[in-house]
Amino acid sequence: MLFARQLRRCIPLLAGALLLTGCGTTTGAAEDDKAGGGGVTLDNCGRKVEVEHTPKRAVALDQGSAEIMLSLGLADRMVGTGTWTDPVLKNLAKANAKVSRLADRYPSFEKVLGTEPDFAAASFTYTLGKGGVASRAEFEKLGVPTYLSPSDCVGKDNGDGDGVRTKTLGLDAVYGEIRDLARVFDVEERGEKLIDDLKSRVRKATSGLDAHGVDVAYWFANSDSPYMAGCCGAPGVITKETGARNVFDDTRAEWPQVNWETVADRDPDVLVIGDLTRRSQSAESAAQKIRFLESNPVTKHMTAVKKKRYVRLSGQAMNPTIRTVDGVEQVAAGLREFGLAR
Repeated sequence: MLFARQLRRCIPLLAGALLLTGCGTTTGAAEDDKAGGGGVTLDNCGRKVEVEHTPKRAVALDQGSAEIMLSLGLADRMVGTGTWTDPVLKNLAKANAKVSRLADRYPSFEKVLGTEPDFAAASFTYTLGKGGVASRAEFEKLGVPTYLSPSDCVGKDNGDGDGVRTKTLGLDAVYGEIRDLARVFDVEERGEKLIDDLKSRVRKATSGLDAHGVDVAYWFANSDSPYMAGCCGAPGVITKETGARNVFDDTRAEWPQVNWETVADRDPDVLVIGDLTRRSQSAESAAQKIRFLESNPVTKHMTAVKKKRYVRLSGQAMNPTIRTVDGVEQVAAGLREFGLAR
């Protein structure tokens, strides 16, 4: 590929930085690129993204993007993944094993470029910005088109912390991401099948479910000052589909940090807790969270704690990804198990 050949020839690494020197093109390489076919233009998060040929060496810089691409059967067109918070979905494990994991967290830009990518996808604005892997402009300067999940940019202000939802998120944003990526890789039929499967699972999980009057809270991480879900992100999708109410539905912040006195005062009937495998915050796993809840003098008298009404979700299920459907299924099942759903 043109970019790959230029990268090997023209971008030496010096003190960890990329120095671009004397890069040219060759007619033969250009002809090879044209033979790749494809040609898709997308309006993506305020940018016009032009993918001139069907990607053959794609990188997924967040787990959410990786699992969509793997679900579309694209492992043979992927050369790297990064930023994982959970074990891969079991049905994707075999395909995922064929793709190099560049880092458990954010891979360096140099390491990503070392895979000679021709396309890069990410789930979060931060990943393609300062502090993440690299900016979209830096990728595109080297001829690598980038794609950012619309669920993290459409109807959302990412200016502070985890951002604020200016528009309530729906599963249509996830389905739209699937359709976009399916177009880019010329596998539209696979994309529609995946969407149909996800919709069918939501219908089955919520059929006959009525959790009206049931209060829930979503705790992602941190026992000192917990991150609790606001109204309108992925947990909001789960809450809406199940018919329950989020006790923090009065804030549009994605994951506001609150104090335990406030959580106890709102006293949810059910606690949906993140069961994370990363180690960047306190009380990451569900087991750690439950030990804290049942021993802390402020939280141990909460209704959900006394009645042990816990629903454990992966971190990915609490983010806007295909796993949000897992969240709908698991919360719906929990509400039925607790006898709270009519």
